[in-house]
Amino acid sequence: MNFLKKIADTLREQGAMAQLIIINIAVFLVLNIAIHVAQSGALLAMLTLPIQAGAFISRFWTLFTYMFTHVGLLHLFWNMFTLYLFCQVFFILFGDRKLRYVYVMSGLSGGALLLIMGMIFPESFADAYLLGASAAVMGIGAMMAVYTPDYRVYFFGILEIRFKYYFLILFALTSIINLSENTGGKISHIGGAAFGFLYGYYLKSGSDFLNFSFLGRKNKSPLKVVSRNPNPEPPGASGSDEQRMNALLDKISKSGYPSLTKAEKDELFRLSQKK
Repeated sequence: MNFLKKIADTLREQGAMAQLIIINIAVFLVLNIAIHVAQSGALLAMLTLPIQAGAFISRFWTLFTYMFTHVGLLHLFWNMFTLYLFCQVFFILFGDRKLRYVYVMSGLSGGALLLIMGMIFPESFADAYLLGASAAVMGIGAMMAVYTPDYRVYFFGILEIRFKYYFLILFALTSIINLSENTGGKISHIGGAAFGFLYGYYLKSGSDFLNFSFLGRKNKSPLKVVSRNPNPEPPGASGSDEQRMNALLDKISKSGYPSLTKAEKDELFRLSQKK
């Protein structure tokens, strides 16, 4: 019950994540009604991404809609649960708006890579199509693995492991091993993760190319935390900035963001404003 309550509280706090999950669930429900009640596959064809170039040109919008489209319940559950896990710290460090950007841009990158592969190897992807949020979710995870590699999570709820290793294991299991199954989906995972890695790397160095309000300028504040910091140097700060950040993230990992004191929340905000 505590776990379910934590999920409910997180959904209330993290608006963008809740919106993404609600959209995915709504599309899933509508699709299932259309397919299994109305006995029509027309809507599914209008939302999934066709890999053949000719078919894609006539349905170009599917490069966007495919990342919100699921047919199988387990497929939907796994993608949304993974999104929830990845977003625990993402929201605290980057806020709602950036989550939407990274989700969409990772999804677009994953779909674009698969389209390119379909043009190069048309025989391998004849009559193939892509659906699901996996590429978008992998992009979020890859970005976090680059930006906050030492954030600790519990692998299968038991083994404590750093996020970078957690993501690499998950990525290997779902995207690299056994390319004979779901080849197109795994290629899209690679494309989504590639965007996440690239964006995380540039963001960590101080450049935010998703900050469309400042095109061509270097973003001096790579992180954007949803809070206000009245104190430039809160009490209790000790050790290097990186050690303090890791300590705060570790506490969030174990007990959740609400467990932080006001001084710790202010300190997290201060540290997140540094390059």
